[in-house]
Amino acid sequence: MKLGKLDGNSNLRRLNEIIKVLSKYEFGYITEKINLKNKIPFKSHSYQYESIEELDATIPLRLRLVLQELGTTYIKLGQALSTRPDLIGDDISNEFSKMQDDNPPVAYETIKSVLETELGDSLDNIFLEFNKEPLGSASIGQVHSAVLKNRNKVAVKIQKPGVDVLIKEDISIMRFLAKRIDNYIPQFRNYNFPGIVDEFERSILKEIDYNQEAMNITRFDYNFKEDETVYVPAVYKEYSTSKVLTMELIEGKKVADVINTDEGFDKPLIAKRGVESFFKQVLIHGFFHADPHPANIYVLDDNIICFLDYGMMGILDKEFRENLAELIIYFMENSVKGMINQLIYMGIINESIDIKSFKYELTDLMYRYYGIGLNEMHGGMNDLISLMRKYKIHLPREFVLLARGIGMLEDTGLNLDPSFNPVETFKPMALKVIQKRISPLGFMDFVKDNLFEVEHLIKTLPRSVSKTLYRLEEGKISIEIEHKDLERISNKVSTALIIAALLIGSSLIMQTDKGILILGFPFLGIIGFIISMILGLNLVLSILRHREL
Repeated sequence: MKLGKLDGNSNLRRLNEIIKVLSKYEFGYITEKINLKNKIPFKSHSYQYESIEELDATIPLRLRLVLQELGTTYIKLGQALSTRPDLIGDDISNEFSKMQDDNPPVAYETIKSVLETELGDSLDNIFLEFNKEPLGSASIGQVHSAVLKNRNKVAVKIQKPGVDVLIKEDISIMRFLAKRIDNYIPQFRNYNFPGIVDEFERSILKEIDYNQEAMNITRFDYNFKEDETVYVPAVYKEYSTSKVLTMELIEGKKVADVINTDEGFDKPLIAKRGVESFFKQVLIHGFFHADPHPANIYVLDDNIICFLDYGMMGILDKEFRENLAELIIYFMENSVKGMINQLIYMGIINESIDIKSFKYELTDLMYRYYGIGLNEMHGGMNDLISLMRKYKIHLPREFVLLARGIGMLEDTGLNLDPSFNPVETFKPMALKVIQKRISPLGFMDFVKDNLFEVEHLIKTLPRSVSKTLYRLEEGKISIEIEHKDLERISNKVSTALIIAALLIGSSLIMQTDKGILILGFPFLGIIGFIISMILGLNLVLSILRHREL
């Protein structure tokens, strides 16, 4: 069986380094199991653990030490996996969340060279001032404060040289190792290591492209342009590239520091605004900050919230947001049946799992929280994710990122205000999303969203019928037709076409502002929708009655 090859001496050297680090932390048995022990010259067989079954409770700690010693790419992998307890389990996830990304800064001369190459000009011509000492240094880049020629204070994030090449090489080795583990160690196949590497690659390649982060900030700013409680830093695109990001310097106070001070801040208001803004991102915008820990949220004057670090964002489409709102309403209402039906409807669970056992354990989980104040339900969503992982239910990445974000903000909110109750903010917003979905306006949005699809169907239907009839006349199609109820069927098809035409016509009328208006909408358009609804209901009832017979 061919499991892929590693090209280049640098990749082979790096592979040997990885194998030595694995052996150092007592994972040598795994390298032997995937047939790589011969990659370490003169290495004798000396493992404390002789089989995977013997690996003990120290695994999470030793895995974290392995990743930290291997450097940038593996630290980022650990941080990404810390957000996926559904994949790796709570113990490893919690241990990986301790992984630090602080690194020694790169020398100023190196940073200066990168900046001048990327921006195509000397620092003196771009900046009035540039602080040689970084504000912070991580594995991928470091941030310096500066002042532009127009005297605006900025924070400049510069990618460290060679990081992109190193990451791509490491991902190549990760993919090689993941395939071997998947093929040689059946016990690990449930983890789907090749899939984890693919997901990580997509995530980190976005993170090292600072143009993507600049676009994220711009979109986030647009979403909150009408909200005075949230501030979004300006991006200076003329001084930004894929490896340099220049943005407004935020001089507020980290929420992490606000928690420990009593001076000049309205902590309950900050907690409320932080959670409210996050739920808006999730339910209204469908574009949310996926790492809202206290160090990434600043508080400005008048208790205004400002999110920083837009490298990792979650995206939810409209349908998923509506379904998610319903799911969490069921969760907060303690409705096990509703939750299971909703998870099935969302395609997250299916008949391949033991639904009866899952329902029993979910009921047990919900009763654990039954009767207590919802503001004390800390950990409920994490327990739900752990239960799903037990039943090998594959969760969408955004679902897990969302649960993690809610957990972070719940912790922050409770630290700011012990009486904080996020449900008081979330539940009304979720109900509003659901109400809009089932309202006449929601129905109109559905029609608009599907207008072109219906139009295309109506345009292509006559052509398809004509082609079919032509093939029948030519004798190229042989079919048997039972004439029973043919007239009834043709009537229903005609009714369906009339309904489609009425919906399209009414939708077009709704785009105008002429004629008699009711609540700002054309009277004729509203009448058209009402007639379509009556005809549609009549058609559905007719079909159901026929099935019952």
